[in-house]
Amino acid sequence: MRSIVTGGAGFIGSHLVDKLLTLGHEVVVLDNFSTGRPENLNHIKDKIKLINCDVSQTGNWSKEFRNTGWVFHVAGLADIVPSIQNPDGYFKSNVLGTLNVIEACKKNKVKSIIYLASASCYGIPDKYPTSEKSKIKPEYPYALTKLLGEQLVMHWVKIYNLPAVSLRLFNVYGTRSRTSGTYGAVFGVFLAQKLADAPLTIVGDGKQTRDFTYVSDVINAIICAVQSNKKGEIYNVGSGRSVSVNRIAELLGTKKITYIPKRPGEPDNSLADINKIIKDLGWKPKITIEEGMEIILKNINYWKKAPVWTPSSIAKATKEWFELLDRK
Repeated sequence: MRSIVTGGAGFIGSHLVDKLLTLGHEVVVLDNFSTGRPENLNHIKDKIKLINCDVSQTGNWSKEFRNTGWVFHVAGLADIVPSIQNPDGYFKSNVLGTLNVIEACKKNKVKSIIYLASASCYGIPDKYPTSEKSKIKPEYPYALTKLLGEQLVMHWVKIYNLPAVSLRLFNVYGTRSRTSGTYGAVFGVFLAQKLADAPLTIVGDGKQTRDFTYVSDVINAIICAVQSNKKGEIYNVGSGRSVSVNRIAELLGTKKITYIPKRPGEPDNSLADINKIIKDLGWKPKITIEEGMEIILKNINYWKKAPVWTPSSIAKATKEWFELLDRK
């Protein structure tokens, strides 16, 4: 089987490439390294075809879709702050990029496509756990552009019979999680702070909870979805359990904590209703938050080069966020 992973040098993408190789696949990675890291693929660089390209722009990369069985569209820009500051870039990456990928899939009659969507489309949910039938109300450009990408995929399923499934990921964590210069994922922020012996910057009172799902569980969900005969379905992918940010700090084994202001547009809680994916695909998460944190701490040196955020640098980075989204 020949498979393509867009964004294959990134956090989730590189773990997916590893899994596909264990399944005996010929793997092609498309990545422009805007957030992905070549180091994530160094251990397998001789076993894959790696193409430096931007799928938001048409180009020769689309020729790689010929005679391809599976396509995993993982590429895209993440994080809230930069999406508020650069909505145009996020639209190009997450919407136009998705359009170009599914058009290449349609043209070359790819057998199965998995789109990685985001649970941020639910905004501040009305109900927990949150199911796929919950109201959609994105709060910021990142969430909106990921939703628009999903809507494109589902529309292509309806009109062009595209064999695609969308997976709405909740908070994914694990080794190789993002270390880019943008202020974003909590684990990237916390682990760099721990390495620098700096205080962890916890938003609000830290009692807010998140559904953290370990990356290997997410990869298994992706494989379950692509191996199924499902088409046009949308599934939540989460642990089905929530844990407080204070508990994460406790598991990191640090008592240096600085609390910073709560931010507009962020839910107090997130909790995935995963009954649909359990019923349809037989997938269940396996890694507990304690087990996942233990793995991360054993590999913490990965975050040595990550930026160390401080309350003042965070306040500067999120200033526009507060100005634009605070509706009180």
